[in-house]
Amino acid sequence: MKFCEGCGIQLQTEEEKKPGYVPPAALEREHQYCKRCYRIRHYNELAVVEHDPDIYLQILGQIADTNSLVVQIVDLFDIAGSWIPGIHRHIGNNPLLLFGNKMDLFPQSVKAGKLKEWIYLYSKEMGIKPVDVVVGSASKQDKMQEVRNAIERYRQGRDVYIVGVTNVGKSTFLNYLLEEPIITTSPYPGTTLDVIHIPLDDGRNIVDTPGIVKKNRISEWVSPKELSKVIPKSRLNPKVYQLNSDQTIFIAGLARFDYVEGQRQPFTCYFSNQLYLHRTKQEQATAFYEKHLGEMLQPPHDPSDLPALQKHRIVLTGGSKQDIVISGLGWIACGKERGVVDVYAPKGIEVTLRPSII
Repeated sequence: MKFCEGCGIQLQTEEEKKPGYVPPAALEREHQYCKRCYRIRHYNELAVVEHDPDIYLQILGQIADTNSLVVQIVDLFDIAGSWIPGIHRHIGNNPLLLFGNKMDLFPQSVKAGKLKEWIYLYSKEMGIKPVDVVVGSASKQDKMQEVRNAIERYRQGRDVYIVGVTNVGKSTFLNYLLEEPIITTSPYPGTTLDVIHIPLDDGRNIVDTPGIVKKNRISEWVSPKELSKVIPKSRLNPKVYQLNSDQTIFIAGLARFDYVEGQRQPFTCYFSNQLYLHRTKQEQATAFYEKHLGEMLQPPHDPSDLPALQKHRIVLTGGSKQDIVISGLGWIACGKERGVVDVYAPKGIEVTLRPSII
């Protein structure tokens, strides 16, 4: 029985269209990758694989029966959306180390200490007390030596489980720890399909687990080709809009923001630089959306890829800045004035209000 070194799936030579397929001749190679991983690594070709969230959660739940250190990767760009629900139940009494990834996306004025404090506060709300929190960037190799030292300090001779939801940069993080690109990485969620055990010098293992699928994030719904526009890869260039009531901002064709009631105030948009934002009058918004969806307002190029938009009414209490977060897409930082906002996002996508992170 052989397994793909890139995604962990069991290799098979019989059915080319099923996961794990490899040409029989490829089994003689020193490093064995399934056809899917081979195409990703050499041609950056993305292939959609149907994921069973229940199976992945079962794999995660087995950690509670081990004696190990658990490292959860969270996406600083989407902390709530990238948090694994019930993580404390899945890992049992094992210690948890948190790594906040993708700090490189934030404006340089944002301090690491602020983001680290955010993660501590959020984990406390979730009923978790981590042994430590490190924030950095796996892709830029920022703070990676610090997190490597933390892993060695807290694992105390135990196995290390790396966990996270899809597309938080888990495989990139792991490849840095291993100092060579073994695990397949791609910009499409769910690259790792099964657990991968990487032996350590002391006889223990680093265990890479499949990304947990959360369907309440927009990033799980867009097509592979459009995902690179939705998920930012470079430092964000926030866009500030001074809005009067009855004005609307479209975030491509993915979401709509209506300032329904309140005094003129600033709204700062933190989304991928590749997404087109358009401001218009609220009275014209519906007609504009229907006319330009899939063309000027894209992604999505094919509107049928996403559920219909659903309205979320949000009341701004005023006095301090607040963020309206659209899970898997980004957020809008509101001013300090009171107001009423309607946010339209695809049905099932989480829309939340939080104290301003910046």
